Amino acid sequence: MKALTWQGKNDVQVREVPDPRIQESTDAIIQVTSTAICGSDLHLYEVLGPFLSRGDILGHETMGVVQEVGSDVHDIAVGDRVVIPFNISCGSCWMCTRGLMAACETTQVRQQGKGAALFGYTELYGSVPGGQAELLRVPQAHYGPIKVPDGVADERFLYLSDILPTAWQGVEYAEVPPGGTLAVFGLGPVGQLACRIGVHRGLRVIGLDLVPERLALAQQYGIETIDITGLDDPGQAVRDLTEGRGADGTLDAVGMEAHGSPVFGGAIKAVGFIPDTLAKPLIKKVGVDRLAALMGAISAVRRGGSVSISGVYGGMADPMPMMDMFDKGISLRMGQCHVKRWIGEILPVVMEDGDVLGLETLATHRMPLTEAAAGYDLFQKKADGCVKVVLKP
Repeated sequence: MKALTWQGKNDVQVREVPDPRIQESTDAIIQVTSTAICGSDLHLYEVLGPFLSRGDILGHETMGVVQEVGSDVHDIAVGDRVVIPFNISCGSCWMCTRGLMAACETTQVRQQGKGAALFGYTELYGSVPGGQAELLRVPQAHYGPIKVPDGVADERFLYLSDILPTAWQGVEYAEVPPGGTLAVFGLGPVGQLACRIGVHRGLRVIGLDLVPERLALAQQYGIETIDITGLDDPGQAVRDLTEGRGADGTLDAVGMEAHGSPVFGGAIKAVGFIPDTLAKPLIKKVGVDRLAALMGAISAVRRGGSVSISGVYGGMADPMPMMDMFDKGISLRMGQCHVKRWIGEILPVVMEDGDVLGLETLATHRMPLTEAAAGYDLFQKKADGCVKVVLKP
C-alpha cells in the first residue's frame, strides 16, 4: 500500500510499504477514505523529529471502511463506516472508566513515561503506524472506532478523530459561565472549531490571530477578532474589550508552534540539527517551546478565571509567570483529548441540520495522498490561505 512516511527533518514522502494485518484479536483493518494533516503533525517536522525513525508512517486523523476484524471485535463489522480516535484506548481500565481515555492504562507507553499510545506519533507514544495511508491497522478496535452513518460527507465526521473533540474539551476546560466571555488564542483548525462551539453555546467569543484569512474566517461565524500583529500584550487588547477585567476563560489553541517567540523558535530549529542521542535528552529536560500564545492566554484571563490548553507542548522546563498566575488565582487545565468521553455530546451537534459547526467547509485544501508532502509544506507555511488539509488515498 501507499503511505506517507517520515524520512528526516522537513522531509515526508509517500512510499510503498507492506499492508497491515491483524495481529491481535482486538484489531481491525480499515480502508482509509479520508485522513487529515493536524497541526500537531507539524511538530514532527522539527522539535520531535529525534523520536521518529525513517519510514515511520504518520497521521492520526483518519476515517474509513472496515475491511477485517479480529475475533474479539463485535461492535463493528466489515463494511461499517468508522472514524478512528487518535488515541488508542481500551474502554475498560481504571482510567478509561473514569473518562480519562488519553491515559489508558492498557496502552500507556510506560517506558517513555507517557499516556495512551497514539497513531503515527513517535516512539514517545508507541511508534504505532499512522493513518495517512491506504490502509490502517486499528488496535483496541473492540472499543475505539466510532460508527457513523452513510450518506453524509466524510468531512462532517472526519474531525471526530481529533480536532473536534479537542476543541470541545478545550472549551469545557475553559469553564466559561453561561453568557460569559471566551478568548481563543490561535485560529487554526482547533481554534476555529473552539470558537464555533463557544458561539453555539451562547458565549461571547473573542478570537486572536495574525493571519488575515483565519481572522476573516472566524468573523463569518460571529466571532469578535483581534489581530495580534505588533501587539506587545494581546491580553491588554482582551481586557480593553471586557471592561478591563479580562475573559472568563481563555484557550491556547496553538502550542509550541506559536509566533512571537523568536528565541525559543530558534531553539526548536536548532534541535533539528543536533544528533538524536543529544537532542532526545535536551527535549526531555529543557524548555524548547514557543510560549507566546500561552503567555497571552494567562495575561488575558480575568482574576479567578480558567486557562485551557489544547495546543501541544514538548518542553520540560519552560519558564512560567508563576507570580502572576498565583496572584490572579487562575485555574489551569490541559492535556491530550479524551476523545470518546465527548463523542456522545458532540454527535447530536454534528448531525444537526445545516452543519452548524461548518465541518464540511473547514478544509481549505483537499489533495490525493500522493501529494501529502506538498500539503505538509503548505500547512506549515500557512500559504495560500491554508487552514486545513484533507488527504484522499
